[in-house]
Amino acid sequence: MSINLNTKSLREAYGLALVELGKKDKNVVALEADLGNSTRSVLFRAEFPDRHFEMGIAEQNMASTSAGLALAGKIPFMSTFAVFASGRAFDQLRNSICIPKLKVRVCGSSAGLSDFGDGKTHQSVEDIAIMRALPNMTVLAPVDAVEVVKMMERINEIDGPVYIRINRNDLPTLTPEAGDWTPGKLWTVREGSDAVVFASGVMASKALEAAQVLSGEGISVRVINASTIKPMNASAVIQAASGVKGIVTAEESNISGGFGSAILEVLRAERHGPVEFVGIQDCFGVSAKNYDELLERYGLTAYAIAQAVRKVVKAAGGVAGA
Repeated sequence: MSINLNTKSLREAYGLALVELGKKDKNVVALEADLGNSTRSVLFRAEFPDRHFEMGIAEQNMASTSAGLALAGKIPFMSTFAVFASGRAFDQLRNSICIPKLKVRVCGSSAGLSDFGDGKTHQSVEDIAIMRALPNMTVLAPVDAVEVVKMMERINEIDGPVYIRINRNDLPTLTPEAGDWTPGKLWTVREGSDAVVFASGVMASKALEAAQVLSGEGISVRVINASTIKPMNASAVIQAASGVKGIVTAEESNISGGFGSAILEVLRAERHGPVEFVGIQDCFGVSAKNYDELLERYGLTAYAIAQAVRKVVKAAGGVAGA
């Protein structure tokens, strides 16, 4: 896929990549629930108006229609805010899409706390737990706009339904433009030997900031971007967690049943050091003036990750010479 991507917007990257998929495969269709300007599926509508379906504020109908289109041989991409995709359309996702393992792609846009101005009704703190619990559902959480494009290049190779979690805000670019993305692959953002931070989405850049601070204290931190939340690559997770004193997971979602839980499910039978979760502590969001204000309020910061790393390293006996 050839996209001149001069944007840090994950939403714009998704819309542009969807257009490219539409050019390559006439069976790709897009469905929207009255939020196309925000999810950026309007880019697909402009290019392929006869393959774009505006469903209105009716997410359940959008999911059911997507199932029908998939049964007819189409590859539907249904886009809406993450909280509506995972909540309002859950019954249809479960019974009409996941049980028959249909090739439907669900874009959960404005995920996590990234819709900072609209408060708890529009902030999806529980979507990872919901989608991860659905059998046959693949769950993806890209770290930046470049990774969104790389995921979209390969997304139609994945059997069954896929949920892709898209942040509303511009995020730092961490993903190298060279190289392919494959489902389940873990990407080492930074090497380290004392602790490992498994991070998802925006928290990967926060983990990198924390690692840079901790290096000045003599603590070496390995930072892993685990953008495939399900299915988790068990052997890669075990390898990434080996040889370190402690483990931290960092996610922009509720820690109950979330990304950290997925990592620990893999490591449950392995010998490992102390573990700390950095994430939303079983509560809903609030409205705020900006995104950073919410990340600070809920402890989704480089400082919080650094504190968690210090805690697990200390619990494991500290760092030699520190």
